[in-house]
Amino acid sequence: MKRRTFLQTSGLATMSMLVPKFLKARENINSISSNKILVVVQLSGGNDGLNTVVPYENDLYYQARPSIAIKKSEVLKLDTQLGLHPNLQGFKKLFDAGNMCLINNVGYPDPDRSHFRSTDIWQTASNSNEYLSTGWLGRYLDVVCNPCERPTQAIEIDDTLSLALKGTQVKGLAFKDPKKWYNTTTDNFFKLLSKQHSEAHEHDTAGYLYKTLSETISSASYIYNTSKIYQSSSVFPNHAFGKNLKTIAELIVSGIQTQVYYVTLTGFDTHNNQQKRQGVLLQQLADTIDVFFNDLKKSGRADDVLLMTFSEFGRRVQENASNGTDHGTANQIFLFGNKLKKQGIYNEAPNLTSLDDGDLKYTVDFRNVYATILHNWLQTNEHLILSNSPSLLNFI
Repeated sequence: MKRRTFLQTSGLATMSMLVPKFLKARENINSISSNKILVVVQLSGGNDGLNTVVPYENDLYYQARPSIAIKKSEVLKLDTQLGLHPNLQGFKKLFDAGNMCLINNVGYPDPDRSHFRSTDIWQTASNSNEYLSTGWLGRYLDVVCNPCERPTQAIEIDDTLSLALKGTQVKGLAFKDPKKWYNTTTDNFFKLLSKQHSEAHEHDTAGYLYKTLSETISSASYIYNTSKIYQSSSVFPNHAFGKNLKTIAELIVSGIQTQVYYVTLTGFDTHNNQQKRQGVLLQQLADTIDVFFNDLKKSGRADDVLLMTFSEFGRRVQENASNGTDHGTANQIFLFGNKLKKQGIYNEAPNLTSLDDGDLKYTVDFRNVYATILHNWLQTNEHLILSNSPSLLNFI
């Protein structure tokens, strides 16, 4: 095959953007000594925080939402003010077991209500007027993994890699299923391309792509073969998010040397018919995370895992005319794990008497949450990764 044909037709041209620069799957260089694992769950679309964590004793909440408010009798009560959506029974189990921390009123100054822009801000940890091309977890990889020969420092269970996992020198891996990824890379077409690599191509574009192809094939083989070490017997929910977290649980227990996993649950842009749509998604979220941690506990790995959920923004306090809510600002973050320093509700409930043009005011900068995870959990210098002079919190 001619090099020009390879460049024009190979899907590996795109894949090259998703793999670490120094990817060599069979080498076992332990550049990261900590065994702590972070799992990030993005709730894409802007989850409505007020119907997720319900201020069930606040009359202002019910006045603002006469059609879509969660009935007080249905709320899963956490304390005398706040309770969970009735479909979050899995979260309530983890809360009662001391394995959940809820941080209210999380946001950032000058919030942006665009899905794309706000997602970029959360994924890069930038200021609202700052545009970055690297993600906070990608910069973490640059700091702790330079040089680094392991292929799996950060994995996203998806077809494409999020900005959050893209560093300057090192990037995460993105795939949905280890076996399917392995089968793709062992197709005869890619095998043939790999054999055509020669030293003459080493320093041109085709040479780079051939090298990437070879490394990708090696990585896929390593990940797939290692993933077979542990096959979970737990019954995960039979939907995409359930399957994705099952894959993560199996990779963790199998012993692949990964510190960061990233996965997304989509569909939270509930401008209309919110009660039904959000209820289904929250059920998927909570049931899956409950099974996920039970599986890790049975396998003896729960102490090593911290799971964080976030959404790019919350929704406005007042419901709209379509039985839904529009784009808002501050929201909550959930944290789950066996090693939480602060269990239960971390801070004050949302203040519905003091709004910013109909939106909740943030009291916790999300970058302080990131800084705490980087410093206290992933054991690295947060100031090398975050430029916003973050402060540390005490939830972990």
